[in-house]
This record gives sequence, structure tokens and C-alpha cells, in this order.
Amino acid sequence: MLSNDSSSSVDLMLYNPKKALIQMSIPLIISLLITSFYNLIDAAWVSGLGADALAGVGFFTPVFMILVGFGNGLGSGAAFAISKYLGEDNKPKADNASVHSIILDIVVSLILTVILLILLNPILNSMGAGQTIGYATDYGLIILLGSVFIIFSNALYGIFRGEGDTTRPMYAMIASAILNMILDPIFIYNLNLGVKGAAIATIISSIFVILILLYWFYVKKDTFLMPNFANFNFKRDISIDIVKVGIPASIQLLNNAFFAAVFSALLAYVGTTDSVAVYSTGWRIVTIGTTPLLAIGTALISVIAANYGAKNYKNIQIAHRYAMKVSIIIAVVVMFLTNFFAGDIVSVFASTGSSVRIAPELTAFLSWIVIYYPTMAVGVASTYVFQGIGKGLTAMFQTIMRETGFTIFFAVLLGVILGYGVWGAWMGIVLGEIVSNNITMVWADWQIKKLIKGKV
Repeated sequence: MLSNDSSSSVDLMLYNPKKALIQMSIPLIISLLITSFYNLIDAAWVSGLGADALAGVGFFTPVFMILVGFGNGLGSGAAFAISKYLGEDNKPKADNASVHSIILDIVVSLILTVILLILLNPILNSMGAGQTIGYATDYGLIILLGSVFIIFSNALYGIFRGEGDTTRPMYAMIASAILNMILDPIFIYNLNLGVKGAAIATIISSIFVILILLYWFYVKKDTFLMPNFANFNFKRDISIDIVKVGIPASIQLLNNAFFAAVFSALLAYVGTTDSVAVYSTGWRIVTIGTTPLLAIGTALISVIAANYGAKNYKNIQIAHRYAMKVSIIIAVVVMFLTNFFAGDIVSVFASTGSSVRIAPELTAFLSWIVIYYPTMAVGVASTYVFQGIGKGLTAMFQTIMRETGFTIFFAVLLGVILGYGVWGAWMGIVLGEIVSNNITMVWADWQIKKLIKGKV
């Protein structure tokens, strides 16, 4: 067992998974909330340019989700591989895995940038961007040209999570968020760059994060893992471990982007572009509300992977059930608070210019969408169990089942076939999430019991 002081986070994951989960989740919750808040502030500044500008950025959101998805996905793959090797008491292999992860991040980000630059206009047109396509293109081209920084910064977080350190990434995210909040009004209004200014501020903030993280690795050199390129030794099994979780996790989030694109098109069909603005803005608020659940699930990957590597399968069950319990409590509280303060929340994002006209619909959206939060609490924790034991394809299938399967099915059924329009589409999300999240919970519990009984 690793015994030096720097390995205390690894020890905690192996010997006290409940405490490790909370200790890792709190910085993750703070950092993800900060990120979500500055995304919302982004939207608030853009809303001052009018509803069309807000909708244009909203149409690009699915493409942006692809970039963040690949970054987060590859980060999850790195976290799984590194935590697993540390659980196996093989630090040299974990160090080597961190270098593998960095190289994979750079290669994937460059390939993805070229593909999305070529496909940007066809994607926006297929989604029905219409009169807002100018705004969507202005914002999107700048983001795509700097996408390597967005993917790389998100993926680097996974290396830190792999060693059980979520505190330093939190500091980096907070610094980046503060910088973005300062730059937004300067670039959007003072320099009169409009939506282009919002995109530039985002890229600069991502570069700032990378510089901070690389400083800890290569200048200060006080991290537990040492991603030293001089000692890099290509290993096929390491690449497979990262990819078998990282790529399916990326596709999971790519599927989320696909869902957002399809759902935006559905809303444009049963409603108007204002309905798309409501969804894109409302979903940013939903993201804040559900951030604690995603943070707990993200921390769960490392805790489970470490115990999977050490073959402490009972700890996997303990961590999973504890994660669900804590998540449900948080979800219920957030659900009631969001419902009660829906009107006040909306006033922040639809109080000026033509954006005022979407306020009533946005308030209604928030009041209904929160119904599924408690089931998301069990669904997220359960899906991340499969990532933690290296079953990335299973986790990917569960996400596709939820988003592309049940949710789109219910949205089309209620919104189009049964004629409930925009409200029916919203309720499709609620019903789809409730059904699929409960299926995922039962599936994860069954999988863990198989591990404990030695049948896997």
C-alpha cells in the first residue's frame, strides 16, 4: 500500500469510501457550480443583445457540448485508469497513464476541431437556426478555433481526479470563472464585439486554466502523479483502459449534444425560436441545479475505480448507495427551491430588451422540469458506477437509452402526436428521465452484487 503523505487521498478512497466521496465531491460541486454560474452570466450578458442573439448562441450549444463532452469523457477515462492503477499499488503505471492521457487529449482535440469546422453550417441549418444563424456562426467559429484549449483543460482535470485531488482543479476553475466574468462585458459591450466577444472571453479563460494546471505539474512539481514525458513508455493496455471509458463517456456527452439539437429542432417545430431560447437558457439553470448530483457522480468514478483495482467490491456497493442517498436529499431540496423561486431566477435572464417576452414561458419551464431531479440523483450515481468499473460501453448505452430513447420518444408522443406542443415536449424530458433513471439504478445494483459474489 502507498504510504507517503501524498497518497492520503488514495488511502481514503480505499479505506473510507464515504468520507472520500464527500471530500472529493465538495470541491467538485464548488468548481462545477462556478463554471455553471459563469455560463449563466455569459447568457445574461448575451441576452442584452436580444432574443435572437440568445437563440443563436443556444443553437450552437449542442456543438459546444460536443467539445466539453470529449474533454470530460477523456478526463473520465484518465481518472478511471489512474485510480485503478493506484488501487493496484502501481504508481509508475499511473504516472505513465497520465502522459498517455495528455497525448490522447491533444490528438483527439485537433481531429475534432477540423471535423466540426467543416460541419458547422450544415449542423446549424439542420437544427433550423434560421434568422439567428449569423449569431450562431459568429460565436461558433471562434469557439471552434480555440476548441483544443476547451477539450484539453477539461481532460486535465481527470488526471487530478485520478489521484483523488479535486481541490486544485477547483482553484483553477474559480480563477478561470472570475476572469471570464470580467472579460465578458469588456469584449461584448466595451469593445462592441457582441457574441464574438463572449466566445473570445471563453477561450482566454480556458487557456488560463491550462497554464495553472501545467504550472502545478511541471513548475511547482508538487502533485502526486508525475506526467513526465521523458519517462513515457507507450503501453497498449493503458491506452485501452483510458479509451474504453473515455470514448464511450465522450459519446455519452455527444449523445447529449445530439439530444439538445433534436430537442431544439422539435421545439422550433411545435413552437418558435423563442421556445429554443427558453430551452437553452432554462437548461443552463437546470445545469446549476443538478451540478451537485453530477459532482458526486464524478467523484464516485475515482472512488469506485480505486476499489475495483484493489478488488474491494463491497466498498463499491457502500459508495454507490451512499452517493444515491446524499444525491436524493440534495435533489429534493433543489427541486423545491427552484420551483418556489422560478420567477425570481428568470428575472435575471429575461429582464431587458426583446428577451423580456420569453420570461413567462421560461418560468413555466423551470416549474415543470424540476420534477425529475430526484430520479436523476439515482440515475447519475448508477451510470457512473459502470464507468468506475471500466464498463464504459454500458454507461454509454444507458445514456443513449435515456436521451435518444425514452426522452425523445415521450417528447414526440406528447408534443407532436398528442398535440400538447411545447409543454408536451418538456414533459417528455421528465417522463423519459424518470423511467430510464430507475432502470439504471436497478441495473447498477445488480452489477455490483455480481461483483461481490465473484460472478464477474
